[in-house]
Amino acid sequence: MSPITLHSTGCAICGTPGNATEIYPANFDLEHLNPRIFSARRLPDRIHYRMVKCNNCGLVRSDPAADSGTLAELYRQSRFDYGAEVASLRRTYGHYLSRLDAFGARKGSLLEIGCGNGFFLEEAQAHGYADVRGVEPGSRIVAMAAPSIRDHIVCDIMRPGLFVPGTFDVACLFQVFDHISDPVALLRECANILKNRGLILILNHNIESVSARLLGERSPIIDIEHTYLYSVNTLSAIVRKAGLKVHRAGTVLNSYPLEYLMRLMPFPIPLKHPLLRILKASKLGHIPLSAPIGNLFLVAEKP
Repeated sequence: MSPITLHSTGCAICGTPGNATEIYPANFDLEHLNPRIFSARRLPDRIHYRMVKCNNCGLVRSDPAADSGTLAELYRQSRFDYGAEVASLRRTYGHYLSRLDAFGARKGSLLEIGCGNGFFLEEAQAHGYADVRGVEPGSRIVAMAAPSIRDHIVCDIMRPGLFVPGTFDVACLFQVFDHISDPVALLRECANILKNRGLILILNHNIESVSARLLGERSPIIDIEHTYLYSVNTLSAIVRKAGLKVHRAGTVLNSYPLEYLMRLMPFPIPLKHPLLRILKASKLGHIPLSAPIGNLFLVAEKP
């Protein structure tokens, strides 16, 4: 990779640089900007950019941060290291996909942006979607997809020109939107590739969740991978700014095994590693639990 430099960011809702209050100072070195750190669901290590909060709208962002080209290259080289959580993720994401039926979802074509190895695409097929497609920048991750789904995945970042306008009935982004350096541009491209009355489903971290408020800087969502962090209000505002109609937004009830939930807790590393080994090797660690661990969802429509 080329030498990495950081760039000032602006509020994606207000469109202005500055006008923000520092929440947490940066606590990382440039060497942390590497593919291992930017692989999904690694053990939380509490490193992050300088985090600020817009004085006008309350949107939380990293400032300064790496540019979009650097991020694209980091995610291109990233790895799939959360296979043990796939069953839980399928249950959670499938549950929220089923909620689209109440908003008149057409089950012709679905696109998932940041689809990993395609496990959710298989879940969407099980929900009756006839044509499923995915976009995933990590070439090694795409190679891990099941043969039946691999040809449905485009190994790329989501960008203009990747799909014909008006192609999809539904677009999904699961734990992706926090990572995007130009969220308004991405949402507008989502609107472009959706059919009229097409739906978009977003699920990501909630900076105003109880866990985020209690843990503060120790929360696993305060992370160097996250360019922006949203609340229900700020996510709704940015979706409306992109020209989409918000139908519903709220708190996510996640389903995860106990071992994974313990990974997120801010225990000292000398204590956490032995505890995780015990839980991973025991039946207790694989017990599924449902809890509002700090995520939100939003359903919107292209008018």
